[in-house]
Amino acid sequence: MHFYRVEPTLENYWRGIILFGKNVASYKFALAHALYDVQRDGSDLIRLEDLAVPFSEHLCRHLKEAPKQITSQKSQFLAACAQYNAGEIDRDALTAMTVRLGFNNVIDAFHNVNQGEIDKRFFMDERKTHKGIRLTDNFYRLGERLQYQNLIHETDARWKLVEQGWAMGVSRNLIAVEYDPQEQMLFSTINTRRTAVTSCRDSLNGYQKGRCFYCDAPIMLASGDVDLADVDHFIPWSAREDIPNINGVWNLVLACKSCNRGERGKFARLPSQRLLKRLRDRNEYFITSHLPLRETLIRQTGKTTQARDDFLGRNWNTARLRLFHEWEPAAFGQDLF
Repeated sequence: MHFYRVEPTLENYWRGIILFGKNVASYKFALAHALYDVQRDGSDLIRLEDLAVPFSEHLCRHLKEAPKQITSQKSQFLAACAQYNAGEIDRDALTAMTVRLGFNNVIDAFHNVNQGEIDKRFFMDERKTHKGIRLTDNFYRLGERLQYQNLIHETDARWKLVEQGWAMGVSRNLIAVEYDPQEQMLFSTINTRRTAVTSCRDSLNGYQKGRCFYCDAPIMLASGDVDLADVDHFIPWSAREDIPNINGVWNLVLACKSCNRGERGKFARLPSQRLLKRLRDRNEYFITSHLPLRETLIRQTGKTTQARDDFLGRNWNTARLRLFHEWEPAAFGQDLF
């Protein structure tokens, strides 16, 4: 897959799993969070009963806000999670149920992306021999990477977006994920009721591989971090009278402070055509990742690649007539799109 092969770092392989893997249940996200959380005693073997506690805790937490965590009609394991939330069973009973049923498919399918297994494994399945999974060196090295803390935010944002897609029933109605610039949140509207979904930063960062969209400098997601990303309109807000849905996800990118508001920043200038090509490629990553960003982009920009290319080109040319000046910063690193 081009997304991680153009920059085959461990964090991008991990992002490939989280952003582009098939979503028939939310267990993959819960397993990722469990791996972030699980306490290790120096051994690379994680027994299922130890993994079961954080795995089920994350699912129980999400079930309280989003009852649909799987595309099938019934799940005995999720029913047990709901019983635990209702106080009908205790932690020991839920842990036993999780060990028995919770990992049946997710451990097998975790590393699968686009109907094939990715080149890097983060754990090995040793359920038959040691009743657990064994972490690989790839996972330990992943934990040492600058972007590791970002991955935690990105995983939860992706989970919330998928939940919202299921809640809205994308097979019957194309989902519209929109942006609130004041709250810097993505939201959706069902029957005139507006629902906040997740942080815009956390949702976009993975698709940009943790880099400023314009100059490729590293950006971060934790509040208060010196490199905290800015949410920016690719086609500047000053062109809003001429550009439809300028607040749409198609036009939102994450930028470092220098590019967004530094002395040589973009401000009201229009990013170059080279950067427009980058926006096009980033948006196609949304399309590849399926619900709900795929459905949002189709609704906002067109059903086919050609229609989406025409949409971007038309709006860029319209903005060029109004804004006159093009802009492009010095590159921090190689083009990773």
